[in-house]
Amino acid sequence: MGRRPIYLDYNATTPCDPRVVEAMLPYFTEQYGNAASADHRYGWQAKQAVEDAREQVARLISARPQDLVFTSGATESINLALKGIAEANAGRDSHIVTCKTEHKAVLDTCAYLETKGCRVTYLEVDRQGRIDIKALEASIGDDTICIALMYANNETGVIHPVKLIGAIARKHGVPFLCDATQAVGKIPVHAGADAIDLLVCSAHKLYGPKGIGALVVRNAELRAHVLPQQHGGDHEGGLRSGTLNIPGIVGFGKAAELCRYEMAAAATAMQQLRDRLEYRLRNNVPHVMVNGHADRLPHVSNLLLPRGDAEQLLLSLSPYLALSRGSACSGLVRRPSHVLKAMGLSDGEASRTIRISLGRFTGAEEVDEAADRLAHAVLEAETVAD
Repeated sequence: MGRRPIYLDYNATTPCDPRVVEAMLPYFTEQYGNAASADHRYGWQAKQAVEDAREQVARLISARPQDLVFTSGATESINLALKGIAEANAGRDSHIVTCKTEHKAVLDTCAYLETKGCRVTYLEVDRQGRIDIKALEASIGDDTICIALMYANNETGVIHPVKLIGAIARKHGVPFLCDATQAVGKIPVHAGADAIDLLVCSAHKLYGPKGIGALVVRNAELRAHVLPQQHGGDHEGGLRSGTLNIPGIVGFGKAAELCRYEMAAAATAMQQLRDRLEYRLRNNVPHVMVNGHADRLPHVSNLLLPRGDAEQLLLSLSPYLALSRGSACSGLVRRPSHVLKAMGLSDGEASRTIRISLGRFTGAEEVDEAADRLAHAVLEAETVAD
C-alpha cells in the first residue's frame, strides 16, 4: 500500500487521540459494568467513570455537571431539545427562530415540526454568513418557544455573536439552543457566560470516539420543559433512557480534558497553518476567494475556486488529499450547499467550492504539499477548460 492521503477534513470527524483510546480500553475488557447496576462493584466503577467524564466535559464548556445529559451525538441532542420543547408546548401556538445556514440536524427537525403545526422563522445571512441581530430580535414573538442558532458553522467556520444572541434570548425569556458541535474543543465556549440554555456537542469532533455526545440543559426548571424522546429506564435524569455507552463516555471525558489544556496552543498553531495554506494557494492561483472570512474558526477554510468542478477536482486529488465540498451530513445528496446558497453564492459558485479543515495532527509539510497539489490541480483544470 502507498502512503495514505493527507487528511484535511477535521470538520467531518477527527481521529481518536491515542490518549483517548488508552483511557477507553479498560472499559471494554476489565471494567465492563453497567452504570445502572447498583448492587456490585462493576456497576459502581462504571457509574463513577460516567460522573468523572460528566465533570470533564462540563469543565470544558463551563457548565454544571448535573446539567449535562449524555446522548449518542449532536443530532440526537438537537432532536431531543427541539422536539422536547415543542411537545412540552403542544396545544398552543409555537414558534421557533433559526437560520438558513444551520446544520441539517436543526433544519430537518424544524421542517418536521412544521408538519406538526409549529411556525419557523429562518433568518437570512449576508455574504459573510452573518445574521442580522436586529432581524433576530424583531422575529421574536409571544409564541416563540426557542431560538436555535449554532455557535460556528460547519462548512465555513463562521462564528455567530453567541453572547449577544444569548442576551437577547434572556431579555425575551426564550430558551436559546446552541449547536456548538464545531466550536467545542476548538475555541473557548462558556455555556453560562454566553447565556446558552441548551448546548449541543459531540465527542468525535474533538478527538473522541463516534457515537457519544451531550446536551446541556441549563437547570431543572428548563429540564421540566423538555420532554424526553426516548423512554425505557429513566436514565440520565429521565431525559434520555438507555444503557450508557461507558467506553464512549470515558473517551468523551478524556478528549474534553485534553482540549481544555491544549486548545489555546492548538488554535494558534492551526490558524497559522490555515493562513499559510491560503497564502500559498492564492499566490499560485489568482482569484481564489475565502467564503465567510470574517470571524471564523481558526482551522477552517472554505474556498471558492476560479474554475472547475469541486467534485471532479477532489476525485482527482483523492489519492493524495482527503478534502470535502462541505458537510459530511449532506455528502450523499449531490446538490449545492444550502449554506453557500444562503450566503448568496450561485449554483455554479457553490459547485466550485471546497472546505479544508485542519486539526491537531496536521503538519506544516502536509499543508504545503496540500496547497501545491491543489494549486496544480486547479491550474490543470483551467488549462483543460481553455
